[in-house]
Amino acid sequence: MSNLRSGLLESTLRSCHPGMSRFGLKTCWVLLFVCALRSAPAVAQCDVYVANRELNSVSVFDTLTDTLKAEIPVGNQPLRIAITPDRAFAYVTNTARIGLITSNTVAAIDTTTYQVVATIPVGQYPAGVAITPSGAFAYVANLNSNNVSVIHTATNAVLATVGVGTNPWRVAITPNGTFAYVTNSGSNDVSVIDTLTNTVVGTIPVGTYPAGVAITPNGVFAYVTNYISNNVSVISTATRQVVATVAVGKSPVDVAVTPNGAFAFVANDGTEDVSVIDANSNSVVSTIPVGLAPRGVAITPDGNFAYVTNGDDSTVSVISTATRTVVDTIRGVAAFPEGLAIRQDVAGQSCR
Repeated sequence: MSNLRSGLLESTLRSCHPGMSRFGLKTCWVLLFVCALRSAPAVAQCDVYVANRELNSVSVFDTLTDTLKAEIPVGNQPLRIAITPDRAFAYVTNTARIGLITSNTVAAIDTTTYQVVATIPVGQYPAGVAITPSGAFAYVANLNSNNVSVIHTATNAVLATVGVGTNPWRVAITPNGTFAYVTNSGSNDVSVIDTLTNTVVGTIPVGTYPAGVAITPNGVFAYVTNYISNNVSVISTATRQVVATVAVGKSPVDVAVTPNGAFAFVANDGTEDVSVIDANSNSVVSTIPVGLAPRGVAITPDGNFAYVTNGDDSTVSVISTATRTVVDTIRGVAAFPEGLAIRQDVAGQSCR
């Protein structure tokens, strides 16, 4: 496409000469201006934020060129990232204790300046984070505290602490913002938190060691990966019951649902692939090989691509959701990428 544009520009340039009429010259220069605009490099429309567990940082990549835009120091062993609906901030969980230094915090990153603007103490080993659709609150699953911290994003202070099951790992919010679903890896269940009262209103048994959770855009189903059971539990949010169990690859970690609700993409750590579940039939329709130890998955807002972090080879695989094949690999990633999130520059634009 770039060669075609360059050729058009060169051809138009040759056609402009002093002997032309004033009208002809004016038309020619207008054409040159248009060609030049079309020949200009495309501007990135999305950033990919990647948590680098062993480098204590977050990498920000341009989705168009796969180039590194920023490397942001955060706390110890960052694990998961969530971006506010207004795209202004990214919230990152800092999990581990290294020597005498304990993180147990959430870093708030200004997505304009790529700077940490707040560090918020939460429970022990914050493993998952999700933000309400209004952007007012961030829910953080604290693995070793058996609770969830509720952060008021306006003040970056913890507003409430909600006791849940054993070893909460991930959290997802329903599209209407009414409930938070928390996977409890130690008690093999999912806690449902009423976000108005910040109390647990339901507990749903699932498979062994539930890890990731994602809710369909219509809010009807929650998909939960069961790391030891090698399957995915499909929960009806109306009945709070498991309505289907889908076998996937070995050791599924994260799951993401496409914006149209048609498919769920599951990162399988043990088999180094991604299972694609058809949400209508709740069956696996594709298995996509990726890098070593895939652990995080996020889908672009336009639904065209799935980004997958590969922890053991420090890459990110880019999957076309249409062809269900890897179309690109980002190799400039720091050590042991875990969670990731995608930020659109302007709502409604495509990322690639």
